[in-house]
Amino acid sequence: MKMRRHKLFLTLCMAGLCLISFLHFLKALSYVTFPRELASLSPNLVSSFFWNNAPVTPQVSPEPGGADFLRTPLYSHSPLLQPLSPSRASEELHKVEFVLPEDTTEYFARTKAGGVCFKPGTKVLEKPPVGGRLEERADGAASGRTARKPLSVSGTKRRKWVECVCLPGWHGPSCGVPTVVQYSNLPTKDRLVPRENPRRVINAINVNHEFDLLDVRFHELGDVVDAFVVCESNFTAYGEPRPLKFREMLLNGSLAYNPPQDGWIADDYLRTFLTRDGISRLRNLRPDDVFIIDDADEIPARDGVLFLKLYDGWTEPFAFHMRKSLYGFFWKQPGTLEVVSGCTMGMLQAVYATDGIRLRRREYYTMPGFRQYENSTGHILVQWSLGSPLHFAGWHCSWCFTPEGIYFKLVSAQNGDFPRWGDYEDKRDLNYIRELIRTGGWFDGTTQEYPPADPKEQMYAPKYLLKNYQRFRYLLENPYR
Repeated sequence: MKMRRHKLFLTLCMAGLCLISFLHFLKALSYVTFPRELASLSPNLVSSFFWNNAPVTPQVSPEPGGADFLRTPLYSHSPLLQPLSPSRASEELHKVEFVLPEDTTEYFARTKAGGVCFKPGTKVLEKPPVGGRLEERADGAASGRTARKPLSVSGTKRRKWVECVCLPGWHGPSCGVPTVVQYSNLPTKDRLVPRENPRRVINAINVNHEFDLLDVRFHELGDVVDAFVVCESNFTAYGEPRPLKFREMLLNGSLAYNPPQDGWIADDYLRTFLTRDGISRLRNLRPDDVFIIDDADEIPARDGVLFLKLYDGWTEPFAFHMRKSLYGFFWKQPGTLEVVSGCTMGMLQAVYATDGIRLRRREYYTMPGFRQYENSTGHILVQWSLGSPLHFAGWHCSWCFTPEGIYFKLVSAQNGDFPRWGDYEDKRDLNYIRELIRTGGWFDGTTQEYPPADPKEQMYAPKYLLKNYQRFRYLLENPYR
């Protein structure tokens, strides 16, 4: 009898330990990002089963006095790649200071019932009166309000926002949560609330010769980003001098010439310089302002950036699941590229020592100042990603140039990035590069079987590209097929 009691006691103890462990597991699971293996899943998995391997006949045109090769259509020659006249910009441009303004845009509207609705995401802003008609206000409605009002609703312990009717692609009580956040792995979705004053957004970019994509970024994000900090180096990643062709367009820093060494050291240094020098020239910064650092070929979705600007309750640092493309948006690669690229200014300074390369390396939990910063916020901070493998939150267009632009990228690539295809003469041949664009092949001779990209898909390309189809046609459809 005594042994049975001991066995029963031990059994109950084991069951209790199992229950406690399970509860801790569930709590931890809510703060853990999706397994990285999900990022390798193809959004068009079904399409891969029906991929047609039929050969394609190249469009061959004879060149007078030379061998046959694939012609580059006139529209695919970007005017931005042509030599420009000498810059008349001041030599002191890289020392200019910029004062961040306050964003006074009225993004939200209040209803008669006291609710708060995000204007672009709301179909109906007023609750219909009993026996009355609906007052519909779409997108720009209630724009006549001039004074900003607090977004909190007084007199009630819990807000009732049932009068906001969301348009497709928008979610949440105030219709201000975009799809890329709704279907993300953000563990604090139930804590999201609109801010009374928008954050300011700083977007830092290193640029080599991606001037078309830079132009697209400015037009795509110009109304939600408060300051673009652009660093154009006066030497290539290989270590050779290069002119600052777009000094009058960019806020850049002129760096001293470094002889060819490890190209990745130069690449890392540019990110560090971009962050520290650029941030040092911004005035009126606040700790809760948003900092995003991108490569020139990475363009985050506008809706996601606007959400970060307007809402409290998300954690940090954050990443973007980006649609992957090669040579142009017509060659869509499987899965997404998950790029850790943003946090608040407070975290950038306290945890990453204002060093953008540390932010990109995902080392936040090993940084000496992380725990102290986390304790100061009063919240558990975990990395999360806007978007998912099935919901893109931006675009990564790799090697998206004309053949001439790809040639320049080859010869200016890091000398620590092996194999360095620019060292091989046959890989620099423009006709060979045109063939790669036509087939979607790579410099090692492999040809991938990409699922067909549909130009009508929701996240095919940034909207500014599609609105200016003829100008950017070489990025939107294959010039050689």
